[in-house]
Amino acid sequence: GYMAVFEIIIELSYPVPLENEEMPLKMVSIKSVKATFSQKFAPGKTTTTVTKHILPRGAPVPSPASTSAYPSPVSTSSQAPAIARGTVQRAERFPASSRTPLCGHCNSIIRGPFLVAMGRSWHPEEFNCAYCKTSLADMCFVEEQNSVYCERCYEQFFAPTCARCHTKIMGEVMHALRQTWHTSCFVCAACKKPFGNSLFHMEDGEPYCEKDYIALFSTKCHGCDFPVEAGDKFIEALGHTWHDTCFICAVCHVNLEGQPFYSKKDKPLCKKHAHAINV
Repeated sequence: GYMAVFEIIIELSYPVPLENEEMPLKMVSIKSVKATFSQKFAPGKTTTTVTKHILPRGAPVPSPASTSAYPSPVSTSSQAPAIARGTVQRAERFPASSRTPLCGHCNSIIRGPFLVAMGRSWHPEEFNCAYCKTSLADMCFVEEQNSVYCERCYEQFFAPTCARCHTKIMGEVMHALRQTWHTSCFVCAACKKPFGNSLFHMEDGEPYCEKDYIALFSTKCHGCDFPVEAGDKFIEALGHTWHDTCFICAVCHVNLEGQPFYSKKDKPLCKKHAHAINV
Protein backbone atom coordinates (compact mmCIF):
# COMPACT_ATOMS: atom_id res chain seq x y z
CA GLY A 1 0.00 0.00 0.00
CA TYR A 2 2.99 2.35 0.54
CA MET A 3 5.06 3.75 -2.28
CA ALA A 4 8.81 3.40 -1.84
CA VAL A 5 10.98 6.48 -2.11
CA PHE A 6 14.45 5.92 -3.48
CA GLU A 7 16.91 8.39 -2.02
CA ILE A 8 20.30 8.80 -3.61
CA ILE A 9 22.95 9.55 -1.02
CA ILE A 10 25.61 11.92 -2.34
CA GLU A 11 28.92 12.18 -0.56
CA LEU A 12 31.26 15.09 -1.25
CA SER A 13 34.84 13.86 -1.34
CA TYR A 14 36.14 17.32 -0.40
CA PRO A 15 34.86 20.37 1.50
CA VAL A 16 32.46 22.50 -0.54
CA PRO A 17 34.67 24.52 -2.95
CA LEU A 18 34.37 28.11 -3.90
CA GLU A 19 32.48 29.13 -7.05
CA ASN A 20 34.16 27.99 -10.29
CA GLU A 21 36.15 25.41 -8.35
CA GLU A 22 35.98 21.75 -9.36
CA MET A 23 33.48 19.76 -7.32
CA PRO A 24 33.86 15.96 -7.61
CA LEU A 25 30.80 13.90 -6.68
CA LYS A 26 30.78 10.34 -5.51
CA MET A 27 27.70 8.13 -5.55
CA VAL A 28 27.71 6.07 -2.37
CA SER A 29 24.48 4.11 -2.28
CA ILE A 30 20.78 4.08 -2.93
CA LYS A 31 18.58 3.23 -0.01
CA SER A 32 14.85 2.69 0.20
CA VAL A 33 13.02 4.73 2.81
CA LYS A 34 9.42 4.52 3.91
CA ALA A 35 7.24 7.12 2.21
CA THR A 36 4.89 9.42 4.10
CA PHE A 37 2.05 8.78 1.68
CA SER A 38 -1.11 7.22 3.10
CA GLN A 39 -2.65 4.16 1.59
CA LYS A 40 -4.74 4.96 -1.42
CA PHE A 41 -8.42 4.69 -0.72
CA ALA A 42 -11.17 4.04 -3.21
CA PRO A 43 -14.54 4.22 -1.54
CA GLY A 44 -16.15 2.44 -4.49
CA LYS A 45 -14.35 -0.78 -3.60
CA THR A 46 -16.05 -3.31 -1.37
CA THR A 47 -14.50 -4.40 1.88
CA THR A 48 -14.38 -7.78 3.59
CA THR A 49 -13.88 -6.28 7.01
CA VAL A 50 -16.50 -7.38 9.55
CA THR A 51 -17.44 -4.57 11.90
CA LYS A 52 -18.62 -5.59 15.37
CA HIS A 53 -21.40 -3.48 16.82
CA ILE A 54 -21.86 -3.35 20.59
CA LEU A 55 -25.59 -3.08 21.12
CA PRO A 56 -27.12 -1.32 24.12
CA ARG A 57 -29.16 -3.41 26.53
CA GLY A 58 -32.48 -4.25 24.95
CA ALA A 59 -31.24 -3.64 21.41
CA PRO A 60 -32.24 -6.11 18.68
CA VAL A 61 -29.91 -8.97 17.92
CA PRO A 62 -30.08 -9.65 14.16
CA SER A 63 -30.72 -13.24 13.17
CA PRO A 64 -27.94 -15.17 11.40
CA ALA A 65 -28.29 -15.40 7.64
CA SER A 66 -28.93 -19.15 7.88
CA THR A 67 -32.03 -18.55 9.98
CA SER A 68 -33.30 -15.52 8.11
CA ALA A 69 -36.88 -14.55 8.86
CA TYR A 70 -37.24 -13.41 5.27
CA PRO A 71 -37.08 -16.29 2.75
CA SER A 72 -36.29 -15.65 -0.89
CA PRO A 73 -39.24 -14.84 -3.14
CA VAL A 74 -40.73 -17.57 -5.29
CA SER A 75 -39.92 -15.74 -8.50
CA THR A 76 -36.19 -15.37 -9.14
CA SER A 77 -36.58 -13.19 -12.22
CA SER A 78 -36.68 -9.90 -10.29
CA GLN A 79 -33.73 -9.85 -7.92
CA ALA A 80 -33.26 -6.72 -5.81
CA PRO A 81 -30.27 -4.66 -6.97
CA ALA A 82 -27.31 -4.47 -4.61
CA ILE A 83 -27.35 -1.29 -2.52
CA ALA A 84 -24.89 0.21 -0.09
CA ARG A 85 -25.26 -0.56 3.58
CA GLY A 86 -27.27 2.06 5.45
CA THR A 87 -29.18 3.21 2.36
CA VAL A 88 -32.62 4.57 3.24
CA GLN A 89 -35.35 2.86 1.23
CA ARG A 90 -39.14 2.97 0.93
CA ALA A 91 -41.63 0.19 0.13
CA GLU A 92 -43.91 0.50 -2.91
CA ARG A 93 -47.64 -0.19 -2.59
CA PHE A 94 -49.51 -2.37 -5.10
CA PRO A 95 -53.31 -2.95 -5.28
CA ALA A 96 -54.89 -6.38 -5.17
CA SER A 97 -54.75 -8.18 -8.51
CA SER A 98 -54.74 -11.61 -10.06
CA ARG A 99 -51.14 -11.88 -8.97
CA THR A 100 -50.74 -13.77 -5.68
CA PRO A 101 -47.17 -13.34 -4.38
CA LEU A 102 -45.80 -14.91 -1.23
CA CYS A 103 -45.20 -12.70 1.81
CA GLY A 104 -41.53 -12.30 2.69
CA HIS A 105 -42.38 -12.50 6.41
CA CYS A 106 -44.95 -15.27 6.84
CA ASN A 107 -44.39 -17.03 3.51
CA SER A 108 -48.16 -17.10 2.92
CA ILE A 109 -49.98 -16.10 -0.26
CA ILE A 110 -51.05 -12.45 -0.33
CA ARG A 111 -54.61 -12.10 -1.65
CA GLY A 112 -55.04 -8.35 -1.22
CA PRO A 113 -52.97 -5.17 -1.53
CA PHE A 114 -49.30 -5.76 -0.89
CA LEU A 115 -45.94 -4.03 -0.57
CA VAL A 116 -42.79 -4.59 -2.59
CA ALA A 117 -39.42 -3.90 -0.98
CA MET A 118 -35.92 -5.42 -1.30
CA GLY A 119 -37.12 -7.58 -4.18
CA ARG A 120 -39.80 -9.28 -2.04
CA SER A 121 -43.52 -8.88 -1.46
CA TRP A 122 -45.12 -8.30 1.95
CA HIS A 123 -48.43 -8.12 3.74
CA PRO A 124 -48.64 -4.40 4.66
CA GLU A 125 -49.39 -5.26 8.31
CA GLU A 126 -46.30 -7.50 8.55
CA PHE A 127 -43.71 -5.13 7.18
CA ASN A 128 -42.57 -3.64 10.50
CA CYS A 129 -39.40 -2.45 12.23
CA ALA A 130 -37.63 -5.47 13.73
CA TYR A 131 -37.09 -3.63 17.03
CA CYS A 132 -39.87 -1.14 17.78
CA LYS A 133 -42.46 -2.88 15.54
CA THR A 134 -43.51 0.40 13.92
CA SER A 135 -45.23 -0.15 10.56
CA LEU A 136 -42.91 0.57 7.64
CA ALA A 137 -45.67 0.43 5.02
CA ASP A 138 -45.54 4.19 4.51
CA MET A 139 -42.23 5.00 6.19
CA CYS A 140 -38.60 4.90 5.13
CA PHE A 141 -36.59 1.94 6.36
CA VAL A 142 -33.03 0.60 6.36
CA GLU A 143 -32.05 -3.02 5.82
CA GLU A 144 -29.45 -4.45 8.20
CA GLN A 145 -28.36 -8.09 8.32
CA ASN A 146 -31.55 -9.48 6.78
CA SER A 147 -33.84 -7.41 9.02
CA VAL A 148 -35.54 -4.07 8.45
CA TYR A 149 -35.49 -1.12 10.83
CA CYS A 150 -37.07 2.30 10.94
CA GLU A 151 -34.58 5.14 10.53
CA ARG A 152 -34.66 5.95 14.23
CA CYS A 153 -33.79 2.43 15.38
CA TYR A 154 -31.13 1.99 12.69
CA GLU A 155 -29.50 5.25 13.68
CA GLN A 156 -29.59 4.30 17.37
CA PHE A 157 -28.21 0.78 17.08
CA PHE A 158 -26.28 0.39 13.81
CA ALA A 159 -25.34 3.67 12.09
CA PRO A 160 -21.59 4.45 12.34
CA THR A 161 -20.38 7.77 13.72
CA CYS A 162 -18.56 10.30 11.53
CA ALA A 163 -14.99 10.95 12.70
CA ARG A 164 -15.27 14.65 11.87
CA CYS A 165 -18.73 15.88 12.89
CA HIS A 166 -19.39 13.05 15.40
CA THR A 167 -22.97 12.55 14.19
CA LYS A 168 -24.50 9.32 12.93
CA ILE A 169 -24.07 8.47 9.25
CA MET A 170 -27.24 7.57 7.37
CA GLY A 171 -26.64 6.51 3.79
CA GLU A 172 -23.27 6.39 2.04
CA VAL A 173 -20.30 5.87 4.35
CA MET A 174 -16.69 6.76 3.61
CA HIS A 175 -14.12 4.38 5.11
CA ALA A 176 -10.65 5.92 5.44
CA LEU A 177 -7.81 5.97 7.98
CA ARG A 178 -9.55 3.19 9.94
CA GLN A 179 -12.49 5.49 10.62
CA THR A 180 -15.90 6.25 9.12
CA TRP A 181 -16.93 9.60 7.62
CA HIS A 182 -19.76 11.32 5.84
CA THR A 183 -18.63 11.68 2.22
CA SER A 184 -19.00 15.44 2.66
CA CYS A 185 -16.87 15.44 5.84
CA PHE A 186 -13.77 13.66 4.54
CA VAL A 187 -12.11 16.62 2.83
CA CYS A 188 -8.69 18.00 1.92
CA ALA A 189 -7.14 19.91 4.83
CA ALA A 190 -6.14 22.72 2.46
CA CYS A 191 -8.90 23.29 -0.11
CA LYS A 192 -11.69 21.65 1.95
CA LYS A 193 -13.04 19.80 -1.08
CA PRO A 194 -14.37 16.23 -0.56
CA PHE A 195 -12.09 13.53 -1.91
CA GLY A 196 -14.81 11.40 -3.47
CA ASN A 197 -12.99 8.62 -5.31
CA SER A 198 -9.73 10.58 -5.57
CA LEU A 199 -6.44 9.59 -3.98
CA PHE A 200 -5.05 11.49 -1.03
CA HIS A 201 -1.77 11.93 0.82
CA MET A 202 -1.13 12.29 4.54
CA GLU A 203 1.07 14.97 6.11
CA ASP A 204 1.26 15.57 9.88
CA GLY A 205 -1.88 13.50 10.38
CA GLU A 206 -3.96 15.51 7.88
CA PRO A 207 -5.21 14.34 4.46
CA TYR A 208 -4.44 16.39 1.35
CA CYS A 209 -5.56 16.09 -2.26
CA GLU A 210 -2.90 15.42 -4.87
CA LYS A 211 -2.78 19.03 -6.10
CA ASP A 212 -2.41 20.65 -2.67
CA TYR A 213 0.03 18.04 -1.40
CA ILE A 214 2.39 18.71 -4.31
CA ALA A 215 1.99 22.49 -3.94
CA LEU A 216 2.58 22.51 -0.18
CA PHE A 217 4.96 19.68 0.60
CA SER A 218 6.70 18.27 -2.46
CA THR A 219 10.33 18.99 -3.29
CA LYS A 220 10.76 20.49 -6.75
CA CYS A 221 13.63 19.78 -9.09
CA HIS A 222 15.82 22.87 -9.58
CA GLY A 223 16.37 21.88 -13.19
CA CYS A 224 12.83 21.29 -14.52
CA ASP A 225 10.71 22.74 -11.67
CA PHE A 226 8.61 19.57 -11.56
CA PRO A 227 8.15 17.66 -8.27
CA VAL A 228 10.57 14.95 -7.21
CA GLU A 229 8.08 12.17 -6.57
CA ALA A 230 8.24 8.85 -4.75
CA GLY A 231 10.43 6.46 -6.69
CA ASP A 232 12.35 9.20 -8.54
CA LYS A 233 16.16 9.18 -8.37
CA PHE A 234 17.49 12.54 -7.32
CA ILE A 235 20.67 14.42 -6.56
CA GLU A 236 21.34 17.10 -3.97
CA ALA A 237 23.94 19.60 -5.14
CA LEU A 238 24.56 23.37 -5.07
CA GLY A 239 22.00 23.69 -2.31
CA HIS A 240 19.17 22.31 -4.46
CA THR A 241 17.51 19.03 -5.39
CA TRP A 242 17.65 17.74 -8.96
CA HIS A 243 16.27 14.76 -10.87
CA ASP A 244 19.28 12.66 -11.83
CA THR A 245 18.48 13.32 -15.49
CA CYS A 246 18.19 17.09 -14.92
CA PHE A 247 21.62 17.59 -13.38
CA ILE A 248 23.35 18.60 -16.60
CA CYS A 249 25.87 21.13 -17.90
CA ALA A 250 24.14 24.47 -18.52
CA VAL A 251 26.02 24.84 -21.83
CA CYS A 252 26.30 21.45 -23.56
CA HIS A 253 23.66 19.59 -21.50
CA VAL A 254 25.89 16.60 -20.83
CA ASN A 255 24.71 14.66 -17.77
CA LEU A 256 26.89 15.34 -14.72
CA GLU A 257 25.66 12.56 -12.47
CA GLY A 258 28.69 11.11 -10.72
CA GLN A 259 31.01 13.43 -12.67
CA PRO A 260 33.26 16.32 -11.52
CA PHE A 261 31.62 19.65 -12.25
CA TYR A 262 32.00 23.39 -11.79
CA SER A 263 29.40 25.95 -10.85
CA LYS A 264 28.71 29.46 -12.03
CA LYS A 265 25.70 31.58 -11.14
CA ASP A 266 24.19 28.59 -9.35
CA LYS A 267 24.38 26.50 -12.55
CA PRO A 268 26.41 23.32 -12.99
CA LEU A 269 29.05 23.21 -15.75
CA CYS A 270 31.19 20.43 -17.13
CA LYS A 271 34.98 20.78 -17.10
CA LYS A 272 35.03 21.75 -20.77
CA HIS A 273 32.70 24.70 -20.22
CA ALA A 274 33.87 25.69 -16.73
CA HIS A 275 35.05 29.08 -17.96
CA ALA A 276 32.18 29.81 -20.33
CA ILE A 277 31.26 33.48 -20.40
CA ASN A 278 27.59 33.32 -21.37
CA VAL A 279 25.81 31.06 -18.87
